[in-house]
Amino acid sequence: MILCIGEILADMVGEKAESGMLFKSFCGGAPFNVAVNAKNAGAKVSFVGRVGNDPVGRFLTQEAKKANLDSLDIQVDDVRNTTLAFVTLTDGERDFAFYRHDTADFNTDINGIEWDKYSDLNIVHLGSLMLSEKAGRKFAKSIAKKTKAMGKTLSFDVNFRKDIYKDFADALKAYKPFVECADIVKFSDDEILDFTGEKDIEKAVSIIAKPNKLILVTLGSKGSSYYYNDIKGVVATEKVKPIDTTGAGDAFFGAFLANVEGKELSKENIELAMQKANKAGADATQFLGAIKL
Repeated sequence: MILCIGEILADMVGEKAESGMLFKSFCGGAPFNVAVNAKNAGAKVSFVGRVGNDPVGRFLTQEAKKANLDSLDIQVDDVRNTTLAFVTLTDGERDFAFYRHDTADFNTDINGIEWDKYSDLNIVHLGSLMLSEKAGRKFAKSIAKKTKAMGKTLSFDVNFRKDIYKDFADALKAYKPFVECADIVKFSDDEILDFTGEKDIEKAVSIIAKPNKLILVTLGSKGSSYYYNDIKGVVATEKVKPIDTTGAGDAFFGAFLANVEGKELSKENIELAMQKANKAGADATQFLGAIKL
């Protein structure tokens, strides 16, 4: 089983209209998107997140049920609102603006997680949006510690969002402990260069690499690359004209995790999983919103 933990939120995708800007609401949030894509790829998947007791939170909870995950645990916060992400598109490329002042996503209650019911757990996948807040960092550290204590694989998608931190140094400080402790970590090519301050991906990887740590780097239309101990490689992808790139990285990672769960991290297994992950990522750019439910 893959357990994904983190934000579920409303992606408010905007489009220009005669009278201004119209926004359509879609179910999103990186770790929830990963969960849906891992399930679609054939894995047994559970999700834990938190929404507000408001119309958006109720909408997300009902939409999330359509994913038919093996376990769906969405906590309801009676004090805080549901997190919103406003997304505008230019030629299929997205620009995010988050509405999340003391919202529900980073206030998930770790005591509300029923660990005993995940008896066949293999991978714990952790989202990163929560790291911008003190409560979220505390929660994420507890999840990482619990995962390691159980002897399970910790997966972390960087989604390096500097704009929700007061400065670059603050962002780096928040992300660094999780990049260091994760067994599988995913960056985009831009993210790994920003995170390390390097201009070359190979050099950037060398800073992060450590024994038995799998590093994945998505390369857009060029595919993706991987680095694990003494093996590495680039796996090409099909080129598509994107309609909306929202969730493409999540689709990639969800499919990848589903295809390596419980398997030896050999060159053959990694590359086969990445081929399927590249296909999932490309397919995710062909419709509006991050996922189809």
